[in-house]
Amino acid sequence: MGKKIRTLLNDVDVVFEQDPAARSRLEVIFTYSGVHAIWAHRLAHWFWKRRLFFIARSVSQVSRFFTGIEIHPGAVIGQRLFIDHGMGVVIGETCEIGDNVTIYQGVTLGGTGKEKGKRHPTVEDNVLIASGAKILGSFTIGENARIGAGSVVLKEVPANSTVVGIPGRIVAQNGVKVEHGLNHHLMPDPIADKLKELEDEIKALKEEREQVQKTYSRE
Repeated sequence: MGKKIRTLLNDVDVVFEQDPAARSRLEVIFTYSGVHAIWAHRLAHWFWKRRLFFIARSVSQVSRFFTGIEIHPGAVIGQRLFIDHGMGVVIGETCEIGDNVTIYQGVTLGGTGKEKGKRHPTVEDNVLIASGAKILGSFTIGENARIGAGSVVLKEVPANSTVVGIPGRIVAQNGVKVEHGLNHHLMPDPIADKLKELEDEIKALKEEREQVQKTYSRE
C-alpha cells in the first residue's frame, strides 16, 4: 500500500516541477485533469491486469468523458508522468511509457493499422512530447528525446535526440541541449526553413525577370 500511495504522491509532485502555475497540492488534486486521468488509468489498469476488461474500459471511458484524455487501460505507465493541458491526448493499448515523461495537449501515441500484438510506441524515461505530436507505430522513443510540436513520428528515435517536422526527422542528437521545460516552441523546424529557402529563390527569380524585362524594354 505504501508504494501505491508514493506513486500517487509522485503524480502530484511532478506537477510542481513542471508547471509554474501550480500553487498547492489541494489545487493540483482537485483541478488538474492530467492528474485525474493518470489516477483513473492506474485504477483501470489494475482491473485490466485482472482480466476485468469491461470494468477497466468503463473506468477509462468515464475518465475520458470528464478529462478529455483517453488512455487505454492496457497501456503501461511509469512514475511521474506529467500531462499538461491534456485535452485530446490519446494513448493506445500496447503503449509503454517510462518515468519522468512529459506530454502536452493533442498528443497521440497510436498504431498504424489493425495489426495484432505490440502496435503502439514505447516511450523511455525523460522524454518530452510537445503539443499535437503524433507518434504512430511499434517502435521506441529513446531516453531524453524531444518531439517537437506538430511532428508526426513514424520510426524509431535514438536517445538524446530532437525530432521535428512531418514526417519527423532528427535535427539534434547528443550535444545540443533542449530544456525539459516549456520551451518546445523554440525547437528548429526544417520544413519552415525549407519554405524560407524556396521563398528566397522565388524572390530572386522575380528580381531577375524584372531586370530582363527592363533590358528588353529599353531595346
